[in-house]
Amino acid sequence: MNIESKIEQLYRDWSRTGSLSVEKIAGSGSYRQYFRILGASGRVIAAYNADITENIAFLKFTTHFRAMGLPVPKLLATGSDKDVYLLEDLGDTTLFSALTSKRGDNSELTAEIIGLYMKAVEFLPQFQIAAGHSIPFEYCYPRPAFDRQSMMWDLSYFKYYFLKLAHIAFDEQKLEEDFNTLADFLLEVPGEHFMYRDFQSRNIMIHNNSPWFIDYQGGRRGALQYDLASLLYDAKADLTEDFRRRLLNHYIHAAAKYAAFDERQFRKYFDGFVLIRILQAMGAYGFRGYYENKPLFLQSIPYAVKNLKILRERSQIPLKLPMLEKVLEDIISNPGFSGAKASSPDLVIRISSFSYKKGLPADQSGNGGGFVFDCRALPNPGRYPEYAVVTGRDQAVMDFLKKEPEVDAFLNHVFSLVSQSTLRYIDRKFTSLMVSFGCTGGQHRSVYCAEQLAKYISEKFNVKIQLKHWQMADDGWRMADDGWIT
Repeated sequence: MNIESKIEQLYRDWSRTGSLSVEKIAGSGSYRQYFRILGASGRVIAAYNADITENIAFLKFTTHFRAMGLPVPKLLATGSDKDVYLLEDLGDTTLFSALTSKRGDNSELTAEIIGLYMKAVEFLPQFQIAAGHSIPFEYCYPRPAFDRQSMMWDLSYFKYYFLKLAHIAFDEQKLEEDFNTLADFLLEVPGEHFMYRDFQSRNIMIHNNSPWFIDYQGGRRGALQYDLASLLYDAKADLTEDFRRRLLNHYIHAAAKYAAFDERQFRKYFDGFVLIRILQAMGAYGFRGYYENKPLFLQSIPYAVKNLKILRERSQIPLKLPMLEKVLEDIISNPGFSGAKASSPDLVIRISSFSYKKGLPADQSGNGGGFVFDCRALPNPGRYPEYAVVTGRDQAVMDFLKKEPEVDAFLNHVFSLVSQSTLRYIDRKFTSLMVSFGCTGGQHRSVYCAEQLAKYISEKFNVKIQLKHWQMADDGWRMADDGWIT
């Protein structure tokens, strides 16, 4: 039985009626799949996850939080295999989507958004302390606590999926020593409360004008600071430091209602948890963006880098972490990560397409050429009669190639390689870089890829770009007089 059939069967068993429609909801950063079901009983959310242990953690925690009166979705039904379950539908508005749609002029937060953040911060110690003392920790997944092993997993995630994939140089042994020093420091904090683990704006739904909470299945024992760090330094939320300080003070006041609270200790270790959370998030952006070729996740990197810069400027972490400090400085100083355009008034990047039947383009700079990318392994529109008289600059061909995952993956690798060289060329004050794309006829795939790279480079770098499609020029297609488009 496929996933949708399982979901529909569970819905029929629960509602005693058939569904009217089942709509898949766009995924996020997890491998869980969500569906919205419309039926005679109204709208409900269905979830599918092959990881049964993770599902059990979510189901147990949901039942516990509901019993404690906390605003989490009502669990409606669970499949016998525990791979599918039905939940109350809280709508589509998250705190993040509300934030981005209702920022006032000059990115000022509206009173409504400020109020929602304040309420969310008030609820946090209820999850961590009030409900956390009696939560069934035996179901925690994948670890019972945010212990040394968990911390090292997160730091290794940053090392392997961000530093290595982004080509940041480091001494591995020295970096591991710094990771252990940071973990030793964080483990000085008593980890006796429930740590939500992913307490951030996309996991807070706005329902009936109030925050509701989802995605706590990764919760475990841990320190109080981590979850507040997750919310305040949620990358694309891009909160101001003044508002972060306000929320920090509000949280300390709220948490003191539920437990004896050492404010001085909380503040002493807070920046350390901010740091490890940012590094964990950057590992996730690298994994989803660089490794899985999902460019949307790379858009969060400049915000995370901004947070790192703020943290380093005001950090109160009483540790010496020389290798970690070096890699953070390399990240912060790299304009490719900060979102600023690296600039060179002299560098000319010549991007061209060509036909392998006619041979490779000649180097006109005297530097011996540059990148040559072979597009012939990509899906070929030229095999279809309807594309015979159009090129990779025409919408029909662009639409054909945009829908092919292989093309996206190919271009993402190209973008990474050419960006790396462009940064180095700017740094060394070189004046010429040549990038060529070839395909069989020089009309569709190579033209499209050359156009896409030119667009990408123009958006990311302030350099001169010249674009030429050799086969199109030879065949009399519409081009600039000299064949180069500047």
